[in-house]
Amino acid sequence: MAAQEPSPPSSMESNKPGFPKKILGNKLEDKHLCNCCHNILRRPFQAQCGHRFCSYCFTRTVSNGPQKCSACIKEDIFEDPTSILKQGCAFPDNAVRREVEHLPAVCINENCTWKGTIKEYELSHEGKCEFMIISCPSCKEHIRFNEQERHNERECPERTLNCKYCKEPFHFKNIKAHDEICPKYPMICEGCAKKKIPREKYVDHIKFCSKFRTPCRFHVVGCDMSVEKEKIHDHERAFAYEHLNLLLHYIMGMKASRAGEKTKVAELGRRCTELEVKANTFENVVCVLNREVERFATTMEASNRQHKLDQDKIEALSNKVRQLERTVGLKDLTVAEMEGRLREMSATTFDGVFVWRISDFAKKRQDAIAGRAPAMFSPAFYTSKYGYKMCLRIYLNGDGTGRGSHLSLFFVVMRGQSDALLKWPFNQKVTLMLLDQSNREHIIDAFRPDVTSSSFQRPVSEMNIASGCPLFCPLSKLDGKNSYIRDDTIFIKAIVDLTGL
Repeated sequence: MAAQEPSPPSSMESNKPGFPKKILGNKLEDKHLCNCCHNILRRPFQAQCGHRFCSYCFTRTVSNGPQKCSACIKEDIFEDPTSILKQGCAFPDNAVRREVEHLPAVCINENCTWKGTIKEYELSHEGKCEFMIISCPSCKEHIRFNEQERHNERECPERTLNCKYCKEPFHFKNIKAHDEICPKYPMICEGCAKKKIPREKYVDHIKFCSKFRTPCRFHVVGCDMSVEKEKIHDHERAFAYEHLNLLLHYIMGMKASRAGEKTKVAELGRRCTELEVKANTFENVVCVLNREVERFATTMEASNRQHKLDQDKIEALSNKVRQLERTVGLKDLTVAEMEGRLREMSATTFDGVFVWRISDFAKKRQDAIAGRAPAMFSPAFYTSKYGYKMCLRIYLNGDGTGRGSHLSLFFVVMRGQSDALLKWPFNQKVTLMLLDQSNREHIIDAFRPDVTSSSFQRPVSEMNIASGCPLFCPLSKLDGKNSYIRDDTIFIKAIVDLTGL
């Protein structure tokens, strides 16, 4: 009975969670899913509780310290410390990795016809599919991977262009606004019709352009005609009489306006006197209101001080309540831990003989078949009060060569507080038994440890690698009517030979 060694780590490390479920189509099985991200396993690791995780998911889960296995809690099979996830308590599951990598896969991107295995998908297609939908980093629009170059050059509203006149860069969406301010933008003179005059030189051009129409010098007195610069003198000579009439009317209007202004000044003086009287009245009212405002401000300040004192008291009481809640929570956790230790101590033996009662056998076997809980650990037992610490590990649907056909039973050497006083490697004969509850025909297997195996050296972690019998009992013996299962319960017995201790 050879000891089970951990699978060697994968040569291809990954910093990604599991593969998307859709790449398997309708062939998805629960045993291929990560118990953390719930996607298809990528570089699977198996924890001591039997649940599997992606390498990335497991590392991220334990990065902040030991964590309780959420899958064990969900399946109501939580066992402390077996269900505690921490660094060094999980091993690469290379068998499941190879099984997953050889599953047939398809690309989940629309219109892509790629097919192959998951391993080929990861190596040559993942993240490289030309039909993959990506987000444009500039406009955030979703586009296909193979359309990225065309989108950046022709379609993206945030793409940058260079002005063909001034060569300055601008966003495509601002093209009209840029044309309005571009100093090199070509303009057409309204007078001489000259084209391609840069905007920065347009003002200088119209100053000297003889064809540019400009308002008559008498436009301030009413002439509304615009004349080409070269004909301005001809216009003034031709309309001299009209300009003189406009100027006379303008002067007469100015005189009438001044007379009206004098009348307005007298009216304004009267109104100013009335406003002074009203202003004095308002000043008296404002003084009364100021006194009321000052009194109200004093009252408000006192109320604010009292409100702040009340808030400080409330905050202090709230902090005290939160502190008491934390204290109660810690005490509840301590009580739960002590109850767990008491249950474990009640099942502990110190004579090398241990009987493990496994109830709800049918349900736990179905959980093992479905892959939800393939393995179970027994409580610890000892060869003496200061002797070796050990436990049993059982696979109700088999493990390794016995998977699906046998019940597999293994012996595990655990790290104990007295290990420094004991002889290593562990070299005591171990007898494993499935008890016949009619006391007629027990199923028995025994072995003496291989002292060269790491399974029997002094433990450096919580427990060594399990060693035992993958073909311990054919599952056919447990089907139908039999004397090994009574009241949905079986009994496993372990006897450690104490000779020489």
